[in-house]
Amino acid sequence: MILAADIGGTKTLLQLSRAGAAGLEVLREQRFDSEAYADFESLLNEFLQAARAAGITDITAACIAVAGPVTGAQAKVTNLPWLIRADVLKQRFSIPRLRLINDFQAVGYGIDAITANDMLVLQAGRPEARAPRAVIGAGTGLGEGILVWQQDHYEVLPSEGGHVDFAPTSAVQRDFLAHMCERQARLSYEEVLSGKGLVSLYRFFVQRHGATPLALDFDAAAVSNAAERGDVSAEQAVEMFVRIYGAQAGNLALTSLAAGGVYVAGGIAPRIRERMTDGTFIAAFCDKGAMKSLLTHYPVALILDTTIGLKGAALVAQRLLV
Repeated sequence: MILAADIGGTKTLLQLSRAGAAGLEVLREQRFDSEAYADFESLLNEFLQAARAAGITDITAACIAVAGPVTGAQAKVTNLPWLIRADVLKQRFSIPRLRLINDFQAVGYGIDAITANDMLVLQAGRPEARAPRAVIGAGTGLGEGILVWQQDHYEVLPSEGGHVDFAPTSAVQRDFLAHMCERQARLSYEEVLSGKGLVSLYRFFVQRHGATPLALDFDAAAVSNAAERGDVSAEQAVEMFVRIYGAQAGNLALTSLAAGGVYVAGGIAPRIRERMTDGTFIAAFCDKGAMKSLLTHYPVALILDTTIGLKGAALVAQRLLV
């Protein structure tokens, strides 16, 4: 029996599976509102109590994917006050083998657990076998990871590249940076390529046009919905979001020389699929001066499976049994 967890600032996914010769048989899976719990232990205890009541016991291995940096055997969730310690979880829940990994490490591992039907090709490119891969995804925050071939499979290197300094690539993006820096000293890519970042972009365009904003309690979903209805400020916010997204994906591709492919994950991209596939993203991805011809050869795919991180964590837990 193996436990997989994908912990994010907004939601936490948990899964119990039985490992056998034919692969993994999922026995129980549940989604939780992360902010409704004071800590991960309380959430996990609730899940496992229900599992025990259903006759599911004796977990042999577990992999916990965390949206935040993992240091040694503990991890701090970036957008929650949760500190997760492997030794505490192993002792309290009697799990002999347990590994903590970054959430985008889990996404990277999950690439081998999904099919072509779970992805949408943004650029076919010319993939090189066993070459490095890169994964990037905007959601509550911005996750990134780099995959390198080791023996017979890809291993995933964690990254906090989403927190690097935002670099505008146009006059309007420079105006946006100035707008944001009136309110804070520094702007990272995560503060742009995330749900709250899309809201910030929308507020910027509303102010720029002197327009009437949406209701006071609007969020990223409301902005994307308004863009579909033809709201000019929302349309421009989503367009610039996609353009910045493509530029940062290209930055990561150059940093890692991801000739094996670049994979776009996260919760936002599938919701704005039409915008992601209209050429804006790839144009910004490839717009790297002398490196443009290189990036046009790199495959780029949009991951549609929103449970890829959970599948990756389950794969890592299964490997702990070997």
